[in-house]
Amino acid sequence: MKHYIKALLLTFGLFVIGCAGSDVYQGAWKATDAAGNKFDINFEPKSFNIKDDQGKVVKYAYTQNSVKIENSIKTYGIHLSDGRNYNLTFPIADNTSKGVISLENNDLIYTISRTSYISYQDIYKLTN
Repeated sequence: MKHYIKALLLTFGLFVIGCAGSDVYQGAWKATDAAGNKFDINFEPKSFNIKDDQGKVVKYAYTQNSVKIENSIKTYGIHLSDGRNYNLTFPIADNTSKGVISLENNDLIYTISRTSYISYQDIYKLTN
């Protein structure tokens, strides 16, 4: 029985590691870095590209390697083909229209929104 459970966990782990990106974050995003620079990010199932304000586009291959949901806050781990790892977090419960992209240690890289360029403070400000 132990061997069966180990095989099942190994199969599941390999499946998760090779997964394409979640539908939750696929598509176009407006991104802002800590200095206020604006970028456009577009996630596809196995790659994403980042376009800066000068029009320069850089494309990256990735796999989704984790999903964590805690108190309705979703975090997706992505692993780039060059070995880097990032988290895409949607810090407002049940809201996947605004989020952050950070390093594994939670250092902020970008704030993201589907509709506008926002700051980190904009994610948490109260709305009427």
